[in-house]
Amino acid sequence: MHVSPTGLVFAIYYPVLAAIGVPANLAVIVILSRGRCGLSRGITYYMVSMAVTDLLVMISAVILNRIAGIYFPVSFLSITPVCSLQIALNFAIADSSVWFTVAFTFDRFMAICCQKLKIQYCTEKTAAWVIGIVSTMSCLKCAFLYFIYEPFYITNNIPWFCSIKSIFYTSPVWIAYDWIRSISTSCFPFILILLFNALTVRHILVASRARRRLRAHSNGETQSDPEMESRRKSIILLFCISGSFILLYLPFLVNFLYIRIAKFSYFSGSNFNESNFIMQESGYMLQLLSSCVNPFIYAGTQKKFREELKNGVKYPLSLIVKLFK
Repeated sequence: MHVSPTGLVFAIYYPVLAAIGVPANLAVIVILSRGRCGLSRGITYYMVSMAVTDLLVMISAVILNRIAGIYFPVSFLSITPVCSLQIALNFAIADSSVWFTVAFTFDRFMAICCQKLKIQYCTEKTAAWVIGIVSTMSCLKCAFLYFIYEPFYITNNIPWFCSIKSIFYTSPVWIAYDWIRSISTSCFPFILILLFNALTVRHILVASRARRRLRAHSNGETQSDPEMESRRKSIILLFCISGSFILLYLPFLVNFLYIRIAKFSYFSGSNFNESNFIMQESGYMLQLLSSCVNPFIYAGTQKKFREELKNGVKYPLSLIVKLFK
């Protein structure tokens, strides 16, 4: 059986992505939940929630959808009600992941730029409420997607695969819903993250110049500034997370805008040689890749996280060594 080079790339890429993303996000959830990384409870809540949704993306979108679709094209997951439910869940999880990143970016913006509101907003209670509201709204918003699919064909009274109903493209209600859902998942979060980061950078530049002038007049330039050092670590974490999100979601956003402007169908079939299909799938590949990047960002920017990770790796190895002694 002939397999195109593009199809082979997909067949290798998604298993490798799952093999890296699942254990990496599991490690993040365990380490951050222990509360030994020197982070506030509020920011820990956001980071754990992002790791949980990233893990769910790996399980639902990568393993049960992409890998199962490639290696097991006809299975229990192909039955229409199961297929419809899985698609709705995939969109809900992806939507939650995006908005958790927005919530994290806004929380850091408040902590860095709005000192008067920081005490009231940047708390674990507020973080818990925001996470709960975002999760609920994402599920409610994407639940309607379950009803837009119909069987591709029926065999022995069993409906197979998911085909979008024609009314989805003609009904003003469904068209409006699709626009609102798509914009709220792609364009709007992208703009908000860029806006909050731009405002944060502007505030940092102004505050840094003012603080350097103040310290130069009082203590001189040579002394270290513990407050600026602590703020610098927080800023690095923020920009790495939001920056990776912007870079990896940008092709997906460009593809979304192209599809809307050119009125190209999302579901045109799996023609691996079609440029539109390759562009669309490339955007999805990078979007899914964003769900396993954060663990490496934490390991690269957070010293205490690296220490906890090393301890977690050493513990089972020490047990094995003791067993063989």
